[in-house]
This record gives sequence, C-alpha cells and structure tokens, in this order.
Amino acid sequence: MLVDGEWRTDVRRDTGDGGEFEREETSFRDWIDGAVPGPDAEPVENPDFPAEPDRYHVYINRACPWAHRVAMTRALKGLEDVVSLSLTRPERYNEGWEFSEDQPDPLYGARYLRDIYTKADPDYTGRVTVPVLWDTQRETVVNNESEEIMRMLDTAFHDLGNGVDLYPEGYREEVDELIDDVYPRINNGVYRAGFAGTQAAYDDAVDDLFEALDEYEEHLDHRRYLAGDRLTEADVALFATLVRFDHVYHTHFRCNRRAIHEYPNLWEYTKDVFGTPGVAGTVNLDHITRHYYKSHESLNPKRIVPTGPDIDFSAPHDRDGLPGEPPAELVGDAAAD
Repeated sequence: MLVDGEWRTDVRRDTGDGGEFEREETSFRDWIDGAVPGPDAEPVENPDFPAEPDRYHVYINRACPWAHRVAMTRALKGLEDVVSLSLTRPERYNEGWEFSEDQPDPLYGARYLRDIYTKADPDYTGRVTVPVLWDTQRETVVNNESEEIMRMLDTAFHDLGNGVDLYPEGYREEVDELIDDVYPRINNGVYRAGFAGTQAAYDDAVDDLFEALDEYEEHLDHRRYLAGDRLTEADVALFATLVRFDHVYHTHFRCNRRAIHEYPNLWEYTKDVFGTPGVAGTVNLDHITRHYYKSHESLNPKRIVPTGPDIDFSAPHDRDGLPGEPPAELVGDAAAD
C-alpha cells in the first residue's frame, strides 16, 4: 500500500484481532454529474465531472471481480467507444498492480498503477486497487469504488450508450437490496473465507457463504434473474463471483462445500448470464486463475496454477422458459468483446 505517497510492503490492514478478513474502504468517492446513487435519490449535480464521451478512462484487471462488474456494465451498456479501458497484468506481487509491455498504460506510460494514484494525490495513503475511474481532463481519480462506478456508468452515461438499463425504475429498491445482501455474504464472503486468520473466522465465513448460496439457489428456482424478469446490476454483481467460484474460490479459498456447477439453478443462471451478448468477452479465465494462484503466496507458496475444472460456461442453459429475456437492445447484437 501507499503511505504518504511512498510504496510500502510491510504494512497490512486486512485482518482483525479475531482473524476476520476486513476490507479497507476505498478513498476516491466523487460522482459523475447526472448519476443516480439510489432508488429515492435525485441525480447528482457535479459540474466538475460531466458525463462526456472520450473523457474518462477505466483501469481494470480481468482477474478482479470488482473490476469485472465495471467491465461488464461498460460492455452491456455499449460504452466501449465512450469510456476507454486498459488492463494491468494478471499477477500482483510486492510492487502491486503493474502494467506490461504487451498492455502498457495508454495515458502516461506508467509502470505501476500506484503511479496513477500518486498522480491524483502525491500524498495518498491507502491500498492501490482496481477498478479506477480516471478523468483525463482533470487528471485525477474520480472514484475507485466498483459499485459506485458501475452505477455511474449505468445511469450518468445512459444516454451515451445503447439504451440497456440495468437500474430500471420500479426495480431500483429491490436491486439495491439484492446488491447489499450479495456483497457481504457472497462477493466478500469468499474473501472472508480465503483470508481468514483463524479456524473460527473461516468457519463463520463459510457458513455464511453457503447459507447465502443455498438461499439464492431457491430464489432463482422460478426467476430468470435476481430481480425477476429483468437483467440488472444485481446480476452483474453476483455473476462476477459465480464465474470465478469453481476455478478459484472452491479450492484456493477453501470454499469447497459445494461447487457452483453442482447447484442446478445457480449453474444454469451463470451460463445464462455468460451467454448474454457482451458478457463472455469480459471473462478471462486464464487471467483469473493466474492471478489468484500466483499472487497469493501465503495461500499457494509454490504458485502452481491448476488446470481445471473442465466446465463449459457457453453450454446451453435451461432458463429460457422462465419469465424474462436478455435486454432487447442486445438480442441479435454483435456486442463488442
């Protein structure tokens, strides 16, 4: 992490006194003008950051589920030509997220993502995380909280995209309730299990995680999507964890009570969302497995990357008979990968 703008490798802030994994709050929390933060909120008024094409850039990593939800939203909304995007390399070692010769930083030629953070704030203290929403005109970080970036792309940039609405009126309260439930129990639940510092902390995390998965297995029995008949931000948030689960969380994070492909409804749902135009191109299983198994030396000291499991996300699913269908704007659309 950065401490007063200096890179430190001897500071950790992710485990509580009882061994519980504790995720640090993100630091840059500005909003794009016109974004709708919540179901009863008025659109944000922030003339410092207007929603304009060719002004904003998103730094992501294909392995990171938090960055993935932003990449999915950008693709589903058809914003590829509106908000540019670049990648860090999959592995993250002591120097943090870094760029590569194959995928360099397109804006400043930076070597490390931390250089982008200190460009925004030379005295920044905190973790250097993805995703990052960057303003190329003001040359600063707008926001590095994935849920808020997802909401901004979905609402502030809506008129610049393809018309897909992932936060539709009439669904917003339910969508927020779903996101607020999925995050601690599933999205962050796998991390609570994987980075638990004690047996008790691990046991609690795994119990919470699989209780939630069992509930959503039942929830999806008669619903095509989490909010019923509409693909929403809640599905984007859940899918980012489900698509990683069997390849990394099941083994690497010891969440092995059950695999997602062993859940009838969750597995068919995962294949359904994967098959939505634009989504498959945001999934890179090679980057996902390389990142987790190579980056977490404490969990995998030899950094050996497994070759399985052999499951096919593109296989046919059985969800077409349920009420709802993919957004009409995407049906038959050759959405960019």
